[in-house]
This record gives sequence, C-alpha cells and structure tokens, in this order.
Amino acid sequence: MKPLTNEEQVNYMKEALVEANYAWMIDEVPIGAVVVHDGQIIGRGHNLREHGQDATMHAEVLAITEACEYLHSWRLWDCQLFVTVEPCLMCSGAIINSQLPEVYFGARDPKAGAVRSLYTVLEDDRLNHRVNVTEGVLQEESSTIMKEFFKTIREKRKKVKRNGGN
Repeated sequence: MKPLTNEEQVNYMKEALVEANYAWMIDEVPIGAVVVHDGQIIGRGHNLREHGQDATMHAEVLAITEACEYLHSWRLWDCQLFVTVEPCLMCSGAIINSQLPEVYFGARDPKAGAVRSLYTVLEDDRLNHRVNVTEGVLQEESSTIMKEFFKTIREKRKKVKRNGGN
C-alpha cells in the first residue's frame, strides 16, 4: 500500500469532518469517519446513537460497515480509516476485526480513547492484528468541533434551567 501524503491525509480528514458536521446538525456528538480504498472513499459514517437508540451506531462502525458492503468482504485490507476523534474500545475492536491496516485520527479522547489516551489497543502485540496509527491530522479542527458542540449543549441546558424547564 502506497503511503499517503500529508495533503491526502488532510483531504480525507476534511471528509471525516464533513461527516462530523452532519452529526452535529442532527444533535448527535460530532464525530465523523471515512474509509478509503485505492484513493476512493468507500465508507462514510457519523454518530447516530441518539437517532437509532443504538449504542453501536458510532461513526467508525458505520463507515466500516459501508466499506465492507462495498468490497463484499469483512476484510478491509489495503484500506485506511480516518476519524475525527480517537476511537473507543468498541470501535477499536471493529477496526481490529475488520483488519484495517491504518487508522488516522484527529483529536484524542481522554475519557474514552482506546488508541492512545486510555489504552493502546490497536498496537497491542498480544492481539492477532496490529494497526499503524497516525494521530493529530487536523487535530485543532477535530478538537474545536467537539468543544463547540458540548459548549452549545451546556448553554442550552442552562437556558432550560433558567426558564424553569420550558
């Protein structure tokens, strides 16, 4: 697999940020992901947990599912995953099980991140598959969208509280 240039990494992460913005527009936590194969995006996803009332509807899982359908295979060899925020344990498991060789993420998640923050699951030698990880691609943009989303949520809650719950 040909190494991606910095420009390619940025362009794919911009597409993941588009997905994150779609999530925000529908009041979901703004995390977006894309799966790339041979220079083409074959899977897209953004968080849909609230809309689906399904804990597994994370951006990464949805993008992986779409990519598997596209390739007619559960093995995502020769693919890359771009995600705006560090994957959690569940998503890291999906990454390992789909045998993705490369993951790029924007911002760390100090409360749930399983790639660098709390754990290093994707690079654990005890597992049968290890993943090359690149972090910090459009880190500032990825971090900002999350901070702004939660700031907006806090402001809405304060406003509701001030208005007596109305």
